[in-house]
Amino acid sequence: MQRKSLAIATPVGSFKGAFAHGVLTALEEAGIVADAYAAASSSVIPASWAAIGRAKDLGIDYWLAGLAALEQPQQNMSKVVQRGIRVFSKQLRQDLYQSHTPTLFIATNAVIHPGAAAQTQTALAQDLGKSLLRASVDKDRSWVDTNLRFTLFSTHHLEVGHRITPNNYPAVAYASSRIMHAWEIPAWIDGKPYVDAAYTCLCPVLAMVAAGYQETIAIANEPGTMYRDMFHIDPIPSHSHGVPIQIIRPDVHLKQLGVDFTKATPDGLLAVYRHGRDKGAEFVSKWNRH
Repeated sequence: MQRKSLAIATPVGSFKGAFAHGVLTALEEAGIVADAYAAASSSVIPASWAAIGRAKDLGIDYWLAGLAALEQPQQNMSKVVQRGIRVFSKQLRQDLYQSHTPTLFIATNAVIHPGAAAQTQTALAQDLGKSLLRASVDKDRSWVDTNLRFTLFSTHHLEVGHRITPNNYPAVAYASSRIMHAWEIPAWIDGKPYVDAAYTCLCPVLAMVAAGYQETIAIANEPGTMYRDMFHIDPIPSHSHGVPIQIIRPDVHLKQLGVDFTKATPDGLLAVYRHGRDKGAEFVSKWNRH
């Protein structure tokens, strides 16, 4: 296998993803280009634009457009996310799939049992999602371990993921973000049921280690310990299999800046995006690649 170098992994987080986007912009401005970008949930579109070298071009307008759309009558997060994916993936149809473009990975969860599919893809999903939130408080992963399988999609490396194509990109991007308690529209990829990455993966940095990348950067959307999944049992280590994992975190809880998962203000989004750029620039000033 060809030696691989740097992978940058971005987290779940709905509107909190504006922080990771700010970090990606700062890294891009500093001329740091990864060999791979791995994304989950709301960070998929910013990471995709980072892969084509245009995270800054997408910018804060992406988040403000999403907030404005959510405030319109008869809108919900499912509709807003699907619309955002349709609108902001058009620029990706050519450049994302070129051989010289860094690989994009998108993290999802396949639903592996028919009974679970009946729960996750119907009106039962919201109650199931709420029960999993309660289970996360008790650190009970039993339903997830039985019914879901972490799954990566990839633009280039099929040995570590299913293929992302221009045709299935919208479905894969939406599936990665479909958290059941808040998203009403079910997620299907090629006729198979999927749900949000967060149930098994808050940030796919360990998947990048497993894929063979020799150095990794993970972006968190909260200060403190970064965990592998929403159950907050296993922290992401500083090294895995000898590979260093460097984590870029905000200094404060983003809610203090006016941004929560599904609630935000325009000023809050701008503050969070700028904080991400500041933390990204701070990381660059200290980073010494070996």
